[in-house]
Amino acid sequence: MKPIKFSWKNLCLPISCINNTNQKTTKTPSKERLLLLSRQTSVPSKVYLSDFSNSTISLNDFSNSFLIDIHIFTYEELKMITQGFSKYNYLGEGGFGEVYKGFVDDSLKTGLKAQPVAVKALKQDGGQGHREWLAEVIILGQLKHPHLVNLIGYCCEDDQRVLVYEYMERGNLEDHLFQKYGGALPWLTRVKIILGAAKGLEFLHKEEKPVIYRDFKPSNILLSWDFSSKLSDFGLATDGSEEEDSNFTKRVMGTEGYAAPEYLSAGDLTTMSDVFSFGVVLLELLTARKAVEKYRSQRGRTLVEWARPMLKDPNKLEEIIDPSLEGRYSVEGIRKAAALAYQCLSQNPKSRPTMTTVVKTLEPILHLKDIQNGPFVYIVPVAGVNEVHDIICKDDVKVVKEETEKEAKVFPRHLPSRRNRRKHKAMRSRAVHSDTTLYKSLGTSLYSPAKEIAQRNKKNI
Repeated sequence: MKPIKFSWKNLCLPISCINNTNQKTTKTPSKERLLLLSRQTSVPSKVYLSDFSNSTISLNDFSNSFLIDIHIFTYEELKMITQGFSKYNYLGEGGFGEVYKGFVDDSLKTGLKAQPVAVKALKQDGGQGHREWLAEVIILGQLKHPHLVNLIGYCCEDDQRVLVYEYMERGNLEDHLFQKYGGALPWLTRVKIILGAAKGLEFLHKEEKPVIYRDFKPSNILLSWDFSSKLSDFGLATDGSEEEDSNFTKRVMGTEGYAAPEYLSAGDLTTMSDVFSFGVVLLELLTARKAVEKYRSQRGRTLVEWARPMLKDPNKLEEIIDPSLEGRYSVEGIRKAAALAYQCLSQNPKSRPTMTTVVKTLEPILHLKDIQNGPFVYIVPVAGVNEVHDIICKDDVKVVKEETEKEAKVFPRHLPSRRNRRKHKAMRSRAVHSDTTLYKSLGTSLYSPAKEIAQRNKKNI
């Protein structure tokens, strides 16, 4: 379900981001607590979204007291690192706003690590606003985890609301899973991605006040160069502190096709709502079909309605598995993943597993070895990613080059149309690799934690 569009400037905002020392405010318990936290610089204290609900204190007044390694940027600084938000640095656009690539280093802010960044600017006439921006700052500014995207800093200046994140080289899962051209994601890569996302959700749910993500979907799962996954876009998340605000909890927000049935019907929002959304994404990984597409001749049926009845039937399971995998997967792993998706997609929230159980179920699947060998390939983008370029097998590149030259000699007169030329150009910018080649290049580190690798190496010595 798409968020309701509104202009954040028309809202009565709970806080002001611009310091105003002359403004008189009425002290509330929430404000007193925040002022107390601002003085406790030695030991950061946890702050929740509800602490801001009745406060007029500025976020900039006390941000350093509880945010972890977060930098405050001016709008001019962000314009400089993105070259004036140039179209050449444009990465994409979501519900929050447009995203641009930039680069920061110590010369911009003292102690700032030199690195590429993703700069996300709030679209003022979009469907999200100040509350969503604030949620990202509060949640990602305090929670750090290998499977949560790292928030580097923010800008809150006049009408501008901007967030600065670490740059994720491979973009989001949606682009890889549903791409029209190129090879499909290998089975083990899919398991690695969904396991990382599961660990991110588990971490959020284990907080003292569980953080409900509320918008788990492929486009919010970002991928690094080695396909490590991180959750992003926390604008719709809540830390469980909004329970007293019935207008907030009962207002259904999120994306169509991923929301839990009890949330859609009654506005009941719990961690089990995230588990249902996780089950939808897991089903998408198994089938390579989108959650809201129409299936077969039965109109109006979603992916869950169409595929869930077949998840527990071994005879029908093969019919819904992504055909582009061409059987190159662990049969046992597929069955276990399908059974897990079936449980997560239960209509009864109490019948769904916790994210801790989900992680424990997925981890063994990553190490199953009953995968058929064959010519199954996946696509490695070369341009702009030095790390990936370094692992390219020379023999593979040579074969691709020779085949291209051979085709040019055989069909010299058959000039492609303008549309086909663009498609061929995109294909030539990629190199083809098998799952086996990836193992040879990166070793088991692609799919196994570093500690496990070290232990195995010790045993082999």
